[in-house]
Amino acid sequence: MPTALVTGASAGLGRALAAALVSRKWTVVGDGRDAAALSAAARETGFTAVPGDVADPAHRAQLAAACPSLDLLVNNASSLGVSPLPSLGSYPLAELEDVYRVNVFAPLALTQLLLPALTAARGTVLDISSDAAVEAYEGWGAYGSAKAALDQLTAVLGAENPDLAVYAVDPGDLRTAMHQRAFPGEDISDRPLPSSVVPAFLRLLDERPPSGRYRAADLLVTA
Repeated sequence: MPTALVTGASAGLGRALAAALVSRKWTVVGDGRDAAALSAAARETGFTAVPGDVADPAHRAQLAAACPSLDLLVNNASSLGVSPLPSLGSYPLAELEDVYRVNVFAPLALTQLLLPALTAARGTVLDISSDAAVEAYEGWGAYGSAKAALDQLTAVLGAENPDLAVYAVDPGDLRTAMHQRAFPGEDISDRPLPSSVVPAFLRLLDERPPSGRYRAADLLVTA
């Protein structure tokens, strides 16, 4: 039975991916900062909960200990940063450091810890990206530049580890709590639910194309 680790599994895309993998008979370990929400998601979905902050080295060590063998790492946990979204000219640098700590340093640090297990399994790394990594949207400088950095780390990891499948995936705009924080007071009910893009991620796992950056919208298009 293959094993996956999904960060940020208490809600949104992380929870939807964890549920899909469990339905495929995967053993899934999930983490999240909100212990109560993570525990509820784990009970309802069927994964093993390891609560904590992925930016905390001690918690990352816990996750590595919980996954002595690993076929899939999903670096999904992310920080939006300040809400409402400020311009870069007035962005608090301490908050910017936190965005990079969660969105860039933590995924790389966790991948480093789990690389031996992933290599032994010829496994897969899925890093969740964003269109803000490649487009210049006002107010999205912190989050977007962090995701751009994650994209480049993902690309280099793929080049350095040819036995692994290493993907950065842009899921598109989704109806999530983080997306709502980016647009406080606005109605985002027109955005699709996270479950709608899960088939794109499963397609990557099933077909294992070359490592690289992919858009969920393109993977959902059938030939």
